[in-house]
Amino acid sequence: MNINETSFDFEPGPDFAERFRAERRPACQLYLISPPAFDLATHSEALRAALGAGSVAAYQLRMKGVADADVLAAAAVLQPICAAAEVAFIVNDRADLAAACGADGVHLGQGDGSVADARALLGREAQIGVTCHASRDLAFEAGEAGADYVAFGAFYPTTTKPSEHRPEPAILSWWTTISQLPCVAIGGITPANAAPLVAAGADFLAVSAGVWNGDPAANVRAFAAVMAG
Repeated sequence: MNINETSFDFEPGPDFAERFRAERRPACQLYLISPPAFDLATHSEALRAALGAGSVAAYQLRMKGVADADVLAAAAVLQPICAAAEVAFIVNDRADLAAACGADGVHLGQGDGSVADARALLGREAQIGVTCHASRDLAFEAGEAGADYVAFGAFYPTTTKPSEHRPEPAILSWWTTISQLPCVAIGGITPANAAPLVAAGADFLAVSAGVWNGDPAANVRAFAAVMAG
């Protein structure tokens, strides 16, 4: 990916990672992750409210321990909401389910298959992200494999997806210095603790409870204020 062009007008959308072809990285934006469990009708309204508040580039559907049919049923409801707001719709872990529902991409954990296999299944336009925990080596490997973005975390304690990995914000600064690929910060991020990650160079803040707990629109606006500096 090439960030080095003199001007760049970033708009969130399904090709959000590809739009980082500019000399100056765009302002940090939100990458929403669905709650661990949710009522579909209630969450769809929360998602509409969150996306309507702006500053959201992507939404990841993350449903663990449920039948494939349930994931596809949720995607059928939530994906059109994202499409209407020009927000990328990403499926967690499963490239096959991403293909089945026509998602904009997939986010792969370290045990979820290769970038090459996901690319072969989803096509060259798909957005493929890779969890890299606190590892610079894993980030290099993901970039070399053709990932569209890398994700570091968890930066703070979280109950959404507990992790023993606890990188320092400096890993974001390091990555943005040596790579053109966007980086996502994840893990326990709230408006109260997001500023150091933004300052360190996070291109996206991956957030779940920090938006869905409480008023989603108000929480998105609170994040936007932090990301704007």
